Amino acid sequence: MLIDFHAHVFPDELAPRAMASLLSSVEGLYTPVHDGTAAGLLRNMDAWGIDASVVQPVVTKASQVRKTNEWVKSVCSDRIIGFGGIYPHTDDWKRDIDFVAELGLRGLKFHAEYQDFILDDPKMLEIYDYALGKGLILLHHAGYDPAFPPPFKSTPRKFKRVADAMRGGVIVAAHLGGHDQWDEVEDVLAGTDIYLDTSMGFDFYPQEQFLRIVTKHGADKILFASDSPWSDARSDAERLKALPLPEKDIDAILGGNAKKLLGL
Repeated sequence: MLIDFHAHVFPDELAPRAMASLLSSVEGLYTPVHDGTAAGLLRNMDAWGIDASVVQPVVTKASQVRKTNEWVKSVCSDRIIGFGGIYPHTDDWKRDIDFVAELGLRGLKFHAEYQDFILDDPKMLEIYDYALGKGLILLHHAGYDPAFPPPFKSTPRKFKRVADAMRGGVIVAAHLGGHDQWDEVEDVLAGTDIYLDTSMGFDFYPQEQFLRIVTKHGADKILFASDSPWSDARSDAERLKALPLPEKDIDAILGGNAKKLLGL
């Protein structure tokens, strides 16, 4: 299977406005590959041979929690797998995590910049621990985001501290552990229990460094991902297949690892 572990879609009526806002915030740095709808994502998947995509919502207000999670559940299918979201700055986060689990969503997406929290804050560690105890996978944005100024709230060193604090469960750091922070990933995060996804990476990190990180971290903890619609999953998959890695490692990264984590 070819599984894209990190994709974004919006409700049809909100997609044009959401896409325009996001493109404005990054000043046109990225060219989207679809219109931000579930139908647009599926068209790309059909054309590019992607078997399943994991949708990752970002909740930025407490009022969005229930509606966002219910909508994600409504677009789930055998090809679209849904993660949920919570807003961490409330006293109701346990209730909201319970709701995500009850809906049957497979994990939670966090974005420290858009949600304004420090990755390794003690309160967040408590939230992670509770969610992991519910069997949810946690996927975090990691590192640089063009819509926000540094210093960034999620870094490889902070992920290392989270890895040391957590025992059991699956935590994924997007963008190979920290966009534009791959020296630090290689130094302190590679080799930990944190999974890394490849989203928004192949246009940015050096091939040699990617290979070193895979070797040090283990191909069994690398997940293929695009951050669609902001990156081209077909091109990324082709570049991954062309790398001098064992075929079994490429197969694991492209879908085997995700298949195991998601129980597919």
